[in-house]
Amino acid sequence: MTTTILDPSGPLAKGAVQLAPAAPALVGGKIGVLDNGKPNARLLLTRAAEGLAARIGGELVRVTGKSGRSGSAANNAATACESQVLESLSKEVQVVLTGSAD
Repeated sequence: MTTTILDPSGPLAKGAVQLAPAAPALVGGKIGVLDNGKPNARLLLTRAAEGLAARIGGELVRVTGKSGRSGSAANNAATACESQVLESLSKEVQVVLTGSAD
């Protein structure tokens, strides 16, 4: 039996890597966060939204749970989002960040 050991590092890129420009529809936009109730989702999504806002010259304007109430027992990963929360977000922001995996 023969064993082959591969080097996972591979070749390194030369020079600086540039990010793609923000989509024109997002530039200067309002961003919302919809906490899906998973542990640390609110923190993760809020930090991601803050970074996106800084990159596109936008603003994080709303962070909410699916029930519309922070810390509510109804705001967990298994519950559906209240329709008034979705309606409110659709009127206030251009993009919503939601969801996180385990």
